Amino acid sequence: MTISQMPYWWEDAPLMALPKTDISPACDVAIVGAGFTGLSAALTLSKAGKSVQVFDKDVVGAAASSRNGGITSGSLRPSLASAVARFGEERACAMFVEAKQARLGLRELIDAHGIDCDYDLSGMFTGALTVSDFNAMKSEAQLLFNKTGIETQIVTQDMLPDHVGSNKYVGGLSNSAIGTIHPAKLVSGLYKAATKAGAVIHAETAVLNVKQHAGSFQVETEHGHCQATNVIVATNGYGDDSDKWLRRRLVPVKSRIVVTEELSPNLVASLMPNGRGMGERKKLYRYFRPTPDGKRILMGGREPPWVNNLDRSIEHGRRALISIFPQLEGVGITHSWSGNVAFSRSDIPQFFSHEGIHYAVGFCGSGTVWAPWLGNKVALKILGDPDGTTSFESDPPPNVPLYRGKPWFIPAMIAGYGLQDWINSRR
Repeated sequence: MTISQMPYWWEDAPLMALPKTDISPACDVAIVGAGFTGLSAALTLSKAGKSVQVFDKDVVGAAASSRNGGITSGSLRPSLASAVARFGEERACAMFVEAKQARLGLRELIDAHGIDCDYDLSGMFTGALTVSDFNAMKSEAQLLFNKTGIETQIVTQDMLPDHVGSNKYVGGLSNSAIGTIHPAKLVSGLYKAATKAGAVIHAETAVLNVKQHAGSFQVETEHGHCQATNVIVATNGYGDDSDKWLRRRLVPVKSRIVVTEELSPNLVASLMPNGRGMGERKKLYRYFRPTPDGKRILMGGREPPWVNNLDRSIEHGRRALISIFPQLEGVGITHSWSGNVAFSRSDIPQFFSHEGIHYAVGFCGSGTVWAPWLGNKVALKILGDPDGTTSFESDPPPNVPLYRGKPWFIPAMIAGYGLQDWINSRR
């Protein structure tokens, strides 16, 4: 079977090749990156009457925005207890409350602009592989409820068949506020809404440099330049040497997705009841979901650096899928692709400014929710709207020592996480 390396999502929503348009010599806001973040910011600013130009070195949405798994988790990497220890109780609780608001905000954005992106509020199950993990998850859920009032359903072992068709788990949590989308359709919808509002999108137009000049910014691109009053950088895991300062602070990590051949809808429904997506409590996180038509299963996770060729990487993903769902033994893979997620040393999504340039980056693998949310927030901040306030605005993240854009340390980190998962599974 020939395996397509093109994202499955692009079949129903092909990426748009845009005609070249002249770059205006001046605008209110220039945005670097035409994914969820940049398009969301452009939409908000254009609706407010600002002149906006968006630049992307590729076609619109070709990076992580149309390559992700399409689960609207809005998750945060630190637990609430860890976040309290790092940020203090008030801000930590505000972050988790804002995560809930961000998920609702995505739904409101989709509804407000009539975006047909197969949104399904199906819920999400997170499985515990060990009793110690399950106990920790229950404690975290109770703390979250006590501090914020946010509820998650504890799934005991006898309840598992209603949530997942696998005997791999001892229990878990269910969150009814999480759903799924078709990410490439969401990109297309945001593009149409932003351009309708007046934003001008320059695809396949790489930004080469941004310099402060006479109280504004000179944005140099491969096809010309413009003067902008404000600049937003929305490149996340796809930054380059045009912004060396950011590259030292943001680490791209490769993630790979595999998609099965068509299955019996009854089989998919038995493995993932109610079309619910799922994940696992692991250091090397994996997630699973049905495709919108209910005929395939998609699995994503960090690409192991020790698997050094495409065929082995795809087989690694297939075996991981079968380890959870042995019922899929012998099922073929039709699509597999990779994309970058981005992390900083802060380990949370962030909105910050440096030398007058605004950044919304570092979504830690949960950009489906955080990218449009923080894109909107940075736009509101520029507009002076008090709704631009967010608990994720902060000082810039510290630089990563000895890092200049090539993440040489990632193989050792992933190997270490894998070892921790293996040790935990033996307890």
